[in-house]
Amino acid sequence: MIDIKLTQSFLNPSSIAIIGASSNAKKTGSRIQRFLVAHGYKGRIFPVNPNRDNIFGLKCYSNLKKINEKVDHIFIALDGDKIIDSINDAISIGVKCATILSGGFSESGSEGLDLENKILDITRKGNLRILGPNSIGIINISDSVILSANAMLELPNLKKGSLSVISQSGSLIGALLAHGSSRGVGFSKLISVGNESDLSVGEIGKMLVDDINTDTIILFLETLRNSNEVAEMARLAYSAGKTVIAYKLGKSDLGKELAKSHTGAIAGSDDAFNAFIKHNGITRVEIFETLIEVPSLFRNTVIPKGKRVGIATTTGGGGAMVVESISSSDIEVVKPRSSMSKLMEKHNIPYNNNKLVDLTIAGAKPEVVNDVIQDFMEDDNCDLVIMVVGSSAKFRPDQAIDPLLKWKNNPKPLAVYVAPDAPEALKLLNKNGIASFRTPESCAEGIKAYLHKKKPEVINKNFDDLKFRKIKNFLKNIKSKNLTEFEALKVFKNIGINTVESHVISNIANAKELTKKTGFPLVMKVISSQIQHKTDMGGVELNITSNEDLQIRYKKLFKVFQKLKIEDDQKQFLIQKMETGIAELILGYRVDELVGPIVVVGIGGIFSEVYDDKAIRIAPVDLNEAKTMISEVKSFVILRGYRGLPKADIDILARAIVDISQLAFVTEIKEAEINPIVIKAKKDGIVAVDGLVTLN
Repeated sequence: MIDIKLTQSFLNPSSIAIIGASSNAKKTGSRIQRFLVAHGYKGRIFPVNPNRDNIFGLKCYSNLKKINEKVDHIFIALDGDKIIDSINDAISIGVKCATILSGGFSESGSEGLDLENKILDITRKGNLRILGPNSIGIINISDSVILSANAMLELPNLKKGSLSVISQSGSLIGALLAHGSSRGVGFSKLISVGNESDLSVGEIGKMLVDDINTDTIILFLETLRNSNEVAEMARLAYSAGKTVIAYKLGKSDLGKELAKSHTGAIAGSDDAFNAFIKHNGITRVEIFETLIEVPSLFRNTVIPKGKRVGIATTTGGGGAMVVESISSSDIEVVKPRSSMSKLMEKHNIPYNNNKLVDLTIAGAKPEVVNDVIQDFMEDDNCDLVIMVVGSSAKFRPDQAIDPLLKWKNNPKPLAVYVAPDAPEALKLLNKNGIASFRTPESCAEGIKAYLHKKKPEVINKNFDDLKFRKIKNFLKNIKSKNLTEFEALKVFKNIGINTVESHVISNIANAKELTKKTGFPLVMKVISSQIQHKTDMGGVELNITSNEDLQIRYKKLFKVFQKLKIEDDQKQFLIQKMETGIAELILGYRVDELVGPIVVVGIGGIFSEVYDDKAIRIAPVDLNEAKTMISEVKSFVILRGYRGLPKADIDILARAIVDISQLAFVTEIKEAEINPIVIKAKKDGIVAVDGLVTLN
């Protein structure tokens, strides 16, 4: 639960002290006081500067202790070590919150990190909460608390609205304010978290969930810190009927550089982030402008039944651009009902019974536009209506927009793409709460985002405690953090996944003796905790067909050990039956550093990193979710009897996904991977033939 008193002191303090206040209007330290006054702050303001008696008409104090009144929140515009003195003073007089503008902390290197940690240690002991450091502050428009140094606040009038923003970028705050101002979009609160050393995105988000002036929470993220807090916030927001929309930088996968497994390589940080937000009911957009355009769609709290849209347009080209923009997705442009043909005939408009209802000839006649939209709204096979407005929006915005306003509170949402540059039309639509888009790309993205809206997924807590106790006991005897393949396969067998018959040998005599029982063909591999990717090292020999062949392959593998300078007593070999089937898959589990446990399934073998064909979820998953994952992997069409191939046992594969995902309950395991897992004809199931397990 969020402390109400903390929320009050943080978002709407009754008194504010500005540490490092300046009387020079050109300096950043002056902005905080000037902006508070200019935008109508009703509380007490205490400038603090030992070199001034008065700043902009207000008494100035040499330090916090000289203020003999209650101070709820301090804004620190000082550098380095000077901050610590102010922090100690704040604690001594009972201040609840502090915003630190200054940079030069963890983002700058080890010395800055040490200073940040020192400040954090002091504040935790003193019960003082910190926003930042490196935070540009809080903009609370709904309560006229403009506690920020952002230069965009020189704007004389800030439009109130119901959008609230939490941003890891301070400059982005200004950009959103500028975009919003030009589009008639208002905000409730905009908060820059800076380094997020104390108050986190998730914790601040929970404050906004309780805020009556906020109905949509926008997250601008550069990374994800404290994912559990963010997840909790998103679920609380859903329960409160509020939408969380995220824009995240950094789609490039730097995590691949650190990954030891194929799982780490194919399920990078951005893929894991996507799995995380879907799991928690957060909507992601990738076009910056969509952040302020799409929220109006989400004010309709109904989860869409399908992904079907009806489109009408007063400009043929504009309508075609929207269709083109959504054509690559799973969204269906529906053909209008038969009643649409009669309606067109009524209005003397040529109609070819196409999916796109072209009203170019009719122009922007209100009665025509209204009738067309109404027909789509009454169509049960349509989940969302798109209206594309042409040049009339620029030259006659009132006339063009007026027939659309009737539908602003309709249960079925209306999305409007305004084809020409028509700012007044966009402002009019925004004023009436109708989702309006300036480009076909942002319109398509907004529609996709809405139609893929889902409630947070149920957290799966079912597991076999006895099974995992056995695994934990087994791991106690493991000496290395990197298990050998033989040890890894034992883990997979213990969680219920069928594994290939495997034998460890130390010399060629052992191998030849073993073949009397196993027969041929065989596979031979090197075993070492020092070798993660055996194939890359030449450490795997396939399809061994005789003892003579075995002798030759053994010598080749022995050279791998010699090349890596592995001690004689560490040289072991794995003998396995040669397994074949319909396909080779990869099944992996890992604890992602940002979002926690994830499970991955995709095309396997040596091609797992080549083809971006996978499904990822937050672990653990249940059987239904596992089957959904299988359906998302395009190449898995071969498992369903493609071109005469035998059908694979999808149910057994789904069960294996569930089993490996439940390693989330085994905290000792950091990463686990089966690559490949061979899937056979339905009656023969699956078999894991190679495995990797890494411990924490």
